[in-house]
Amino acid sequence: MAGKLVLCRHGQSEWNLENKFTGWEDVGLTPLGEEEALEAGKQLKAIDINFDIAFTSLLKRANKTLFSILEQMDLTWIPITHAWELNERHYGALQGKNKAEVAKEFGDEQVHIWRRSYDIPPPLLLDNDKRHPKFNKKFQNIKDKIPVGESLQDVIKRLNPFWEKYILNIKKKPGNHLIIAHSNSLRAIIKILEKLSNKEIISINIPTGVPLVYTIDNNLKIYNKKYLIDKEKLKEKETMVLNQGKVK
Repeated sequence: MAGKLVLCRHGQSEWNLENKFTGWEDVGLTPLGEEEALEAGKQLKAIDINFDIAFTSLLKRANKTLFSILEQMDLTWIPITHAWELNERHYGALQGKNKAEVAKEFGDEQVHIWRRSYDIPPPLLLDNDKRHPKFNKKFQNIKDKIPVGESLQDVIKRLNPFWEKYILNIKKKPGNHLIIAHSNSLRAIIKILEKLSNKEIISINIPTGVPLVYTIDNNLKIYNKKYLIDKEKLKEKETMVLNQGKVK
């Protein structure tokens, strides 16, 4: 039996606009981000899809995007699962810093490695750094080791328990599912789902606020994949994401 799995990155955040490394910092949406979330909901409603359950991270930019989408679709009543494993990649000591300014200091190549390499993490946060997740009550119930700087490989590793549970559930109860998350947690899912190599995933850039619709069966075989946006606009948005870490 085929169903739909829809992945969507949150709408533009305040720190996306300011070109900062965001990670686990809990910033809100910009007015554009709110519009993107509304538009995503309208696009999903237009293809006449009904979701059985939705998943999102603990971060409010993803939560607000999800709530906006569900409101547009008259689906605010469906079950929602919040999973810390869907949080954005933790950018360690880079969090809060402007990407272009970091590129000026360390060079475009180094920033590209930190942003897009598969297994090289950014500089880690010190234990007493005020940005450490342990100081945020939102993350204090996490039983696993809290990250203080992650590569994409690290994100996949901490996402695996969530994904394994998701696979078990989809086998028992196929349906239409919505996941609202972040650039790197979604890249992690895409790598697993599409069986991409470590090299192939490096070139994947996730635009804000654009639903990616997979048609799959309960063995996660993909029958179709489509972004709900025309190819020209998608390319423009992907290029914007790619260029964020470059010296201006």
